[in-house]
Amino acid sequence: MGRITIILLAVIMLSCNSDDENKVIQENFGVAPDGSPVFLYTMKNSNGMTVKLTNYGATLVSIVTPDKDGNFADIIAGFDSLSGYVNDNSFIGVTVGRYANRIGKGKFKIDDREYQLTINDGNNHLHGGVKGFHKLVWDSEIVTDDTSSYVVMKLHSPDGYEGYPGNVDVKVKFSLNDNNDLIIEYAGTTDKPTILNLTNHAYYNLSGNFENTILDHILTINADNFTPIDSELIPTGEIASVENTPMDFRKPTAVGARINEDYIQLKYGKGYDHNWALNEYDGNVRKAVTLSDPKSGRVLEIFTDQPGMQFYSGNFLNGTITGKGGIKYNYRTALCLEPQFFPDSPNKDNFDSPLLKPGEIYRQTTVYRFGIMK
Repeated sequence: MGRITIILLAVIMLSCNSDDENKVIQENFGVAPDGSPVFLYTMKNSNGMTVKLTNYGATLVSIVTPDKDGNFADIIAGFDSLSGYVNDNSFIGVTVGRYANRIGKGKFKIDDREYQLTINDGNNHLHGGVKGFHKLVWDSEIVTDDTSSYVVMKLHSPDGYEGYPGNVDVKVKFSLNDNNDLIIEYAGTTDKPTILNLTNHAYYNLSGNFENTILDHILTINADNFTPIDSELIPTGEIASVENTPMDFRKPTAVGARINEDYIQLKYGKGYDHNWALNEYDGNVRKAVTLSDPKSGRVLEIFTDQPGMQFYSGNFLNGTITGKGGIKYNYRTALCLEPQFFPDSPNKDNFDSPLLKPGEIYRQTTVYRFGIMK
């Protein structure tokens, strides 16, 4: 066999390996309570990073990344089977909608008409209601173009669902590239004025070991201000400076450094469960958050075009949820970082409006970039 032939065979083999690494695999994941088939999708890039997701709730099931020594581990909370997601009430890994976060008393007005949403969080509405987008089976497909394969999920939400006006159609695209970027792109349309605010609700522990807390994780949030809450975790309407408060994450700070300080906002949230008003909001994607774990060396950077970032420090995890491999998710062993419109925006004139009208397209892009500390 000649030298040129050997080189050509090597090139072909490398090409095939690259294609295999970047393909998306679909498997059966069970049957939903309504009888709909549910699928599990696996995306893998050339670096060995793997992302799994399911069309039940358009949910991230696992994100497997390397640490500083090249050891791979799953860094998000989740379940080994569909039943875990069906029975979960903590929004683990899901796409939440129609409205991410809280709406006070579940009420809002459009054109002087008041709408009453489902109450599912004390006196308030949270994350789309009892059977929001996270409890529905989405239509899903693998799409392959000239450069990559990705997963697209679609959902139709009828007029009046959970109290929301308008027939709404949403689409979420999940893609993974060789820069270790997990990119989530959202789109939505409506046939009558409504509100729409979507996000992903993954619970992260960058150590890859959920027996560890996230208190040693180092967090930076590009925000000079946050939105204070009342005792029911509803924003008061104030946009307050983080200066000289435990809410200041403009410089890298350990999550646990000030979490137990005698500060009324931390008492209301039982830790961090607040929205930060991100700097440089103009509708374009920019860097909003950096999270790192000094022990493993893993880093997560979040880039988004949204005005707000909800940071939740796992204050209500209490060991009653059994996740992957039988592990119990205990107090502050995972945290959430959720790009979105501000909570209760429909009722606050000084917050950016989540109103969506017929003929408009709701769009959101968020990039989750995974790497190693330098």
